[in-house]
Amino acid sequence: MAAMKFLSGSNASKCVLFAVMLALAAVELFALQWLKPVENQVLDSFVRQQSARLVPDPEIVIVNIDDASLASMEDVAGNWPWPREVHGDLLRGMLRQKPKAIVFDFTFSERDVYRPDSDRRFNAALAGNTNIYFPLVRLPAEMDQAGDRADEIAPLLGMTRSARAKPEARVALQPPKAVDAAYWRTGSINFSKDDDGTGRRYDLYLDAYGWLIPSLPARVAAGLGYAIPPGPDMLLAWRGGQQGHIRIPYAALYQDFDREHPRRLANELTGKIVIIGADASTMNDLRSTPLSSLYPGVQILATAIDNLKNQRFMRMPPPWAVPLGALAVMLLLLFAFVRGYNLVEEVGAPLALLTLVLLGATWWGISRLMLLPAISATILVWAYYFAGALQSYLAERKSRLAAVQMFSRFVNPHVVKELMNTGGALPRQGESRDISVLFSDIRGFTTLSENRTPQEVVQLLNRYFTLQVEVVFRHGGSLDKFIGDCIMAFWGAPLDDPLHAQNAVRAALEMAEVLQRFKAELGRQDADFDVGIGIHSGPAVVGLIGSEQRREYTAIGDTVNLASRIEGLTKGVARILVSEQTMKLCGSAFRFTPYGAFEVKGREQKVNLFGPDRGEGT
Repeated sequence: MAAMKFLSGSNASKCVLFAVMLALAAVELFALQWLKPVENQVLDSFVRQQSARLVPDPEIVIVNIDDASLASMEDVAGNWPWPREVHGDLLRGMLRQKPKAIVFDFTFSERDVYRPDSDRRFNAALAGNTNIYFPLVRLPAEMDQAGDRADEIAPLLGMTRSARAKPEARVALQPPKAVDAAYWRTGSINFSKDDDGTGRRYDLYLDAYGWLIPSLPARVAAGLGYAIPPGPDMLLAWRGGQQGHIRIPYAALYQDFDREHPRRLANELTGKIVIIGADASTMNDLRSTPLSSLYPGVQILATAIDNLKNQRFMRMPPPWAVPLGALAVMLLLLFAFVRGYNLVEEVGAPLALLTLVLLGATWWGISRLMLLPAISATILVWAYYFAGALQSYLAERKSRLAAVQMFSRFVNPHVVKELMNTGGALPRQGESRDISVLFSDIRGFTTLSENRTPQEVVQLLNRYFTLQVEVVFRHGGSLDKFIGDCIMAFWGAPLDDPLHAQNAVRAALEMAEVLQRFKAELGRQDADFDVGIGIHSGPAVVGLIGSEQRREYTAIGDTVNLASRIEGLTKGVARILVSEQTMKLCGSAFRFTPYGAFEVKGREQKVNLFGPDRGEGT
């Protein structure tokens, strides 16, 4: 029964909206991901801010071929690509300082057919060294049929054979062919980018038909004894902002090695991981990353090696955590919508606070190497909030319009409008109020009906009731109902009316005047047509009372019963009679004529009754 009640009426539509929004959220989070670009922009912004505050590992140094180095080396080495013996000379100078590792970030994929001696001198510089690493490039898979057999080149390139490896698979690779195979300590440097073209991860290995090709950072890390995390890639943790790691101009270092009395520190590279790469504009090695749309590829490599050396790559919560959190918040919103909580103060404000806390936690988490991808889910939760708020607003608007239509049957439309504009709550569940109740019953109705057809009687009654209801409304009263030829009205609800007794009496007096005009219309044959009006003031229960199928806005209680009894006592006494309570509440607004005490059915004590007139009291 409770479940049926929960799913009844507007609650059912709210549950339907919840189900629809939940389905849309699931489709977005697990399939479409149209909001992913927005999430990426927010998270990338946080990453940039945090990265600028963090200092990169000083033991990772970039020997940088920048635009100035290209210009400075032109007299020595000519245009790029330089003869490889130039790099050999640089290697000899660097090796004297005993760096921990030297990593090249540009390829040696082809032998120099025009300068073979230059290649030989470069290879001679490699002799006896096991800490120099070279890149290779994984070519597109569609070129694999023309590539080398994986089982033949795997030992040369450090490839690992997994249980899924295809024995006769061919893989198209671009190894450092200008380097003697004895010195092939290689790894891939393929740029790994997300759907938006931005690189946020670095491959730890590439899977080619079950043959695992290590990336260059992973190969360096393995050679230096650093742990490699499980999985095919790692989410990069950036440091140093746009500047990144320490950069030494290639030309400055090369030229210093050639001096008889070097000016640079003799141990500048001692114990360092040295990466030789380029950020010169003509080298076309700029990539899109969270830090910049034009970020040097050599800095990406340095960041990856930094991450592995210091074990500080980014982590993410389990894939189910964010959707589960979004579901929990949406369920709370559904509960709030069903329970009718205030959409701004009790729902919107806490949701805004939760969003701010979540954004703050996301920003702070990045500095603790935790990336929380909850922006899309947050947007979806807000979408549900606004959809639910709109649904609640439309339902409330429909309810208010229905209330206006319903209350306009009983109350002056101006009163209804004031009630709705001031946000007054309609007494749907009933409430106790001090009111004044008026009963007006027709006398001589039998004579009226004997001389006319039924249709004429109905028309006359409708005319009479219309005139009298206008009087009730004009004085701020609420029409309760028609009981046969009797009118029941009350004052003091649904709006508070401290003068409800005075307004009820004024309405009764005007109703008597309207009666006289109406009798003049009827003619002398209906001279017996008259009314009796009884009024009593006191507490009563007012609200929508009835069954689920039909309810009426009415008043019930002893006050109503006594008013009806007073109306019955008017016959042969006075057209209008009011109780002592009503008379006292009117104060000096009217003069009252006392008619004595009357016995009333259901009461032990007699009731004092009074007749009002328009003259002011003394």
